Amino acid sequence: MNDIPAQRDKNRCPTHPGKVLADIIPETGKTKLEIAQMLGISRQHLYDILKAKKPVSPAISACLGKMFGDGAAIWLRMQANYDAWHAERETDVSKVPTLTAREMNAQMEHSHS
Repeated sequence: MNDIPAQRDKNRCPTHPGKVLADIIPETGKTKLEIAQMLGISRQHLYDILKAKKPVSPAISACLGKMFGDGAAIWLRMQANYDAWHAERETDVSKVPTLTAREMNAQMEHSHS
């Protein structure tokens, strides 16, 4: 048996938590409107999340975590992974230097003097 966890292809966009939610909703036996009402959001807001047009906020993550019994953290991690993947590809960081450990240590020593 292989105990090494599968690694996601770094070039593949992580799944938006709304897509995961879209897969889960039919299994609940509830309508999207009922789920939106239980979450305290509009049907349109839920649809935007399901279509990955809006993020799953920390507040909605807390509600989803309570609703499905898996906690807010998993929903927040999915959203953070999705956001980070896009930020790394869409943000121009070409002018931002990468500091070495020596530079960071020197800066820390200087700030403590």
